[in-house]
Amino acid sequence: MTHRNSFSASDEAYTATAIGLHWLIAALMVCGFSLGWVMTSIHGFTPAKLRYVSWHKWIGVTVFALATLRILWRATHRAPPLPPGMPAWQRAGANLVHVLLYVLMIAIPITGYLFSSASNVPVVYLGIVPLPRLIAPDKALKAVFETAHLVLNWSLAALVLAHVGAALKHQWIDRDGLLARMIPFLKTKQKKLDLRQLQEK
Repeated sequence: MTHRNSFSASDEAYTATAIGLHWLIAALMVCGFSLGWVMTSIHGFTPAKLRYVSWHKWIGVTVFALATLRILWRATHRAPPLPPGMPAWQRAGANLVHVLLYVLMIAIPITGYLFSSASNVPVVYLGIVPLPRLIAPDKALKAVFETAHLVLNWSLAALVLAHVGAALKHQWIDRDGLLARMIPFLKTKQKKLDLRQLQEK
């Protein structure tokens, strides 16, 4: 017996570029969030904390650059269609979450960068390339951008959890092949399983 709607989505998948950018940015965001969590728990300005802060900033700059590239790629390359049986509210929700994720991938590095500028702390990418300060040191703005950066990061964490939860639901409950658009080998694996089941009948 096959599952309901088993991998009934289009055979199309995201392009290799889109898939690569998706997983690279996702990995960097996890690393950046983890570093932020660890470094803020360290009291004072220890060598380890300063090192983590630098890595955190480098990751943020890299995510900003890759997210910009990903948005440009998405604007010029159509995403594969959603499963035909997906309810309209789920389609609207999926589109909204994707838009918010793109916004946060841009907004979070910007607020972090402005926080550094307002704190009078330079950003030297990879310890080699000094980046320009966008604003003058300002204690009031420092507090504003620090709060904004924190709130946006937690908002991103919540959205990512919702995004992952929805993807797993489509994979294991709806069985509509949605996740295979971003992990193509899942579709190949399912096709082999379906073929084996047909041969056993």
